[in-house]
Amino acid sequence: MRALLPALAAVLFLGAAARDAVDAWIDATVLPPLATETSVEVLDRHGTLLRAYTVEDGRWRLAASPDRVDPLYLKMLVTYEDRRFRSHPGIDARALLRAAGQALAQGRIVSGGSTLSMQTARLLEDSGTGRWAGKLRQMRVALALERRIGKDGILALYLARAPFGGNLEGIAAGSLAWFGKPPARLSPAEAALLVALPQSPETRRPDRAANAARAARDRVLTRMAEAGVLDAETAARAARSPVPTTRRAFPELAPHLADRARAAEPGTRLHRLTLDAGLQARLETLVRGTVRPMGDRLSAALIVADHRTGEILAEIGSPDYTDTARDGFVDMAVATRSPGSTLKPLIYGLAFAEGLAHPETLIEDRPTAFGPYRPSNFDGRYRGTLPVRAALQASLNIPAVALTEALGPARLLARLKRAGAAPRLPDGPPGLAIALGGLGLTLEDLARLYAALAEGGRPVPLYWRIGAAPAADGPPVLTPEAAWQVADILRGVPAPASAPQGRIAFKTGTSYGHRDAWAVGFDGRHVVAIWIGRPDGTPVPGAFGADRAAPLLFDAFARLGPPEALPPPPPGTLIAANSALPAPLRRFFRPGESPGTDPLRLAFPPDGADLALDGAPLAVKIEGGTPPFTLLADGRPLATGLRHRTAALPAPGPGFVTLSAIDAAGHAARARLHLTD
Repeated sequence: MRALLPALAAVLFLGAAARDAVDAWIDATVLPPLATETSVEVLDRHGTLLRAYTVEDGRWRLAASPDRVDPLYLKMLVTYEDRRFRSHPGIDARALLRAAGQALAQGRIVSGGSTLSMQTARLLEDSGTGRWAGKLRQMRVALALERRIGKDGILALYLARAPFGGNLEGIAAGSLAWFGKPPARLSPAEAALLVALPQSPETRRPDRAANAARAARDRVLTRMAEAGVLDAETAARAARSPVPTTRRAFPELAPHLADRARAAEPGTRLHRLTLDAGLQARLETLVRGTVRPMGDRLSAALIVADHRTGEILAEIGSPDYTDTARDGFVDMAVATRSPGSTLKPLIYGLAFAEGLAHPETLIEDRPTAFGPYRPSNFDGRYRGTLPVRAALQASLNIPAVALTEALGPARLLARLKRAGAAPRLPDGPPGLAIALGGLGLTLEDLARLYAALAEGGRPVPLYWRIGAAPAADGPPVLTPEAAWQVADILRGVPAPASAPQGRIAFKTGTSYGHRDAWAVGFDGRHVVAIWIGRPDGTPVPGAFGADRAAPLLFDAFARLGPPEALPPPPPGTLIAANSALPAPLRRFFRPGESPGTDPLRLAFPPDGADLALDGAPLAVKIEGGTPPFTLLADGRPLATGLRHRTAALPAPGPGFVTLSAIDAAGHAARARLHLTD
């Protein structure tokens, strides 16, 4: 017995030395890079994928940790590929011996002995420098991986790198491409196919080899029934399920905003936005269907936000990101355009807040010269004296410019900036033309402005990245009373025929030359902004905001559910008829006019008159204004220095003529006439 002790000691020593040598060999392993580049993903507020981007080599490789994968799939994967995964050190000696014995007995490879750890090693470096050299390298890397990152780390790498056909890598990409959903919840049939695909991803691709894919899936199901992972009935039912025969496209919702999110934080792999994927999808379908019949070159943009929180819930930069005929790649939600008449609510709100007017104040809509600036209404007609409420609802230009003149264009710009807008101006100081769209704004700017109107004049910073809500502590845009008065007027604008009346406060706008059609509105919760036009800025003949953008606005609100009620008036709101208003608020007078001076107007001949003079002089009667008066026919003087309010003037030749009267204060009145002999 004593003679055996030295031999036993030598065996133990050699065993320990061999173990240490193996340990040193494993520890000296140079591992391939373990950091896996994954696709940039853009998620909505609920974690739903909006858009993903391929990695640098063009592969779809979405992040997928084990906790984001259906436990049934993980159990089926381990049972089918490596049932002793949790107990072996990286290589499974029993599986290797079994595979070798089967190969020797049948003269061919019947089953493999690769563990999940070895498969992960192969995926990491595609080792293949000869069958046995490659297999030995996989074993060494598998043993080293086990020591350095453990079982969960190996499983995470496999889930990220396993091939699923074509340029699909990782369980998340495979699940989205073949089943249109993330791998968090999979049916037994779906899980079985995803277990089978990585073993031969090209020969089992469901879209190219459906029979091979089904056979491979069914083998997995049979094994799961034998192992007790699935009961026989569940496995049989799963085997009757069809396999997918087409590869689904990856989601591409909100592509413009996704691009902006990625550009703003280029190092971030996962972007979480405030958008709602379901709402975004419904509205993208709506915008495409609405714009398609309008013409090949027309585009559109849309924004929906919760004005209570400032969260943008949907944003569309064009009807189709890939439609080159419509310049679909151009993000019109942030493009600078002329806002047309959409600033008029702010003008009237400022006039209310400053005590210059009230919704029932009377104001003049007549041909008026504001120095060299002579605006006209869009339809070329004038309504005379009317309440401010009606002037805003009809979107008349002369009253809006008159109020801007009294307020000062600089004040209008300052309040726009309070709302969070960034107006772009031509060179020089702002002029009265900004009241009618003579400046540049974006759709996001208008959404911010109308969100402030909806929130009682409080500025509402809109945002689209979760966790990036800006502070909202700036001065108010309007007083609560003025904001409510504007909303009350706008809710009275006639809605499209099939839309609910009086539930949504909205305003339309059309820029000069019919280049931009707008509609912006709000209810008690949401603000929606619409733009329609051509990205290159060319005119769209006949395009009006009321005709094109307003129906889309109300269709968008319909996708949000029943409109939420607008708030009641603040306690300090003055609600009264014109006769009950304080005297200064009963009628608006331009700067320089006095309550005793009526606005200048041509009482005769009226605008649009058709007069047969038969050689007689042209009779003229002037009301209001301050003498002396000057009368012009198509810009040519007929009379100057008139002190009387009636005159008989030499008639211009037959035909159409514009008769103008100008008083001592520079105010003007016009009438378009048709004269015959």
